[in-house]
Amino acid sequence: MVDQAFVAHEIPEEKVDELLESGDVEKFIKLLQPVEKPIQIFADGKTGALYCECHVTAENLVSQTTPDTPLDPEASADYRANRDLVEDHAAYEQMLLDARLGRTFSNIVCEFIAGDPKPLKVVGGQHRFGAIQDAFDEWTVNGIHGVKVYFALDTEQRLDVQVISNTNIEVSRDLLDRMFETVSGAELRTWCQKVGILGEKEDFADKRKRGGSISVRQARSFVINYFLGQEKIGETFDQTETTPQVPKTGVRTVPEWEQIKKQYPDLWNDPGLERAGREFQALVDKQRQSFGKNSTSKVSNPDFAEKAMNDAILSAWAFVAGLLSQNQVRLQKHFDLKEKGKPDPLRAALLVKGKHMTDPEQYRGLGYRTDPKERGRFVELFWIQAEKGSGFSDKMIAAAIAAYHAKAAILDAKAKKEAI
Repeated sequence: MVDQAFVAHEIPEEKVDELLESGDVEKFIKLLQPVEKPIQIFADGKTGALYCECHVTAENLVSQTTPDTPLDPEASADYRANRDLVEDHAAYEQMLLDARLGRTFSNIVCEFIAGDPKPLKVVGGQHRFGAIQDAFDEWTVNGIHGVKVYFALDTEQRLDVQVISNTNIEVSRDLLDRMFETVSGAELRTWCQKVGILGEKEDFADKRKRGGSISVRQARSFVINYFLGQEKIGETFDQTETTPQVPKTGVRTVPEWEQIKKQYPDLWNDPGLERAGREFQALVDKQRQSFGKNSTSKVSNPDFAEKAMNDAILSAWAFVAGLLSQNQVRLQKHFDLKEKGKPDPLRAALLVKGKHMTDPEQYRGLGYRTDPKERGRFVELFWIQAEKGSGFSDKMIAAAIAAYHAKAAILDAKAKKEAI
């Protein structure tokens, strides 16, 4: 079917009618004035998403486009799907120079949402768009650039476009996790904001960095391990597997996470989990303050300041909080760790001295790795500390490492006996 605005290629008739009725293509043409007329509309074979590929001037592109793109405009309009611009990256700096010299860019992926002040939303290629915008605003370079524009996307199609567009460049798994979690709902983000793990209207990190926001993976890990710890209540600690889990990352379905949400449907209203979240953030804050500008510490080590955000420490701390959730005396000692230790609660300088004779030569001490052994060792350490309540010491760290290996031997022997 041919219309003066566009030509549709192998698109179901009802979709063509919907597109005609909405007038989105006509509005796009009026605002962006693409070189190609009529434009060609195609349907993605996998998702059915409708799109066109055409060329527009930098002037029209800049005036109608924004990289500030929500993944779910209705349910989570305040939260972005795109990565932040990496302005100090050499590749981006080169893009800026090329754009000023008239470089033509292409495959800037966008969604057109009629009626918005900036109706063209950048889904992929935000660095290229940034270079085009800079060249036009600062140097009036008005080249013609290629865009791929989607129309009338639903949430699943939008997610698919976001993932595919960002997969064309190096993208962190943290960003993918954030996108997937946004589509599944706002519960995890809302809970993190409620307990102070995230600030008001703050979003999860799109890439791990010192002093940055918590990632989706870390937030999931905290919740998962709190409830896994609860499930071990009543068991003999010295003979029980207590290795925390760290969930998969960068994938749409995370079995460990889905299982916890199914098993604990009211988890977002769990007072024990809420208290644990607040207490853990207090530990993070205290650890960072211990090495901040106003601290009395003479040690300048950014790794020490971020020690509480190590995945092994985070998951083990949450696991022990769940395990002690019915023992208020020991639980309070666990929470009070934030007030112990000089110059810092986690005694980072002592942790790095914690080693076992089986550790490889390149092992840097507790608190640098995140593997199961590291996570298991920290459970033992937090467990002992919650009994003593005196904060970490070199003897306590040595005892925790020894206890982990003793337990591992007991569990290995038990498994071998059961296999006979």
